[in-house]
Amino acid sequence: MTGKRPHCLVIGVGPRTGLACVCRFVGEGYTVSMIARHEGRLASWAGEIADTVAYQSDITDLDGFRASLERIKAEQGVPKVIVYNASLATFAPYSELDPADFERNFRANTTGLLVTAQVFAPDMVDAGGGALIITGNTSARRGTPRFVGFAPTKASQRILGESLARELGPQGVHVAYVMIDALIDMPWVRKQMPDDPAERFAQPDDIAGEVFHIAHQPQSTWSYMHEIRPFGETW
Repeated sequence: MTGKRPHCLVIGVGPRTGLACVCRFVGEGYTVSMIARHEGRLASWAGEIADTVAYQSDITDLDGFRASLERIKAEQGVPKVIVYNASLATFAPYSELDPADFERNFRANTTGLLVTAQVFAPDMVDAGGGALIITGNTSARRGTPRFVGFAPTKASQRILGESLARELGPQGVHVAYVMIDALIDMPWVRKQMPDDPAERFAQPDDIAGEVFHIAHQPQSTWSYMHEIRPFGETW
């Protein structure tokens, strides 16, 4: 690990929420390891952002993913904070959903989280504590038509996180679930809703600020389920 900067691992770095989390933690003094499927894009970000290291990995290849996590631990040390931002989705009517896609999404959204905890949590406990922050969304609580390939995988992710929180919390590792009940400000979303005002959307930098805040909550006020949404969102 570079110098004495604490180590943060962001799993699932895309151009919005994941990258915003990387930038926020780097700005707050962390060295950040980044995991994503797309090697070229990841390498580009690592070249542009100081104090970051890129690790290409496909979470759905569980053996390869575990090997990547072990490599990060060997090269960068045990993370003080892990942000699990990985997400895969398939949107289709239940009658048309390929079970292989469902199982792939489950590996990325839920099983990958379990593997992450297995690799790092015991060492985080031995190191005196840390935080595992999981980013989720409304589907973690609500199933709707065409979301059968996504909502069950996010609901199971939330319950897995809660189980980890109840087991690891008393050992000093804070596990929390950030449920983003909002449309995130991304180009493809804006393209579909060009006339909607900016305040309709959750801003990636603001989401990253909440993730950073939750990762540093005092032990006397740890939260697990943390819901965030724009002020005008109906809920």
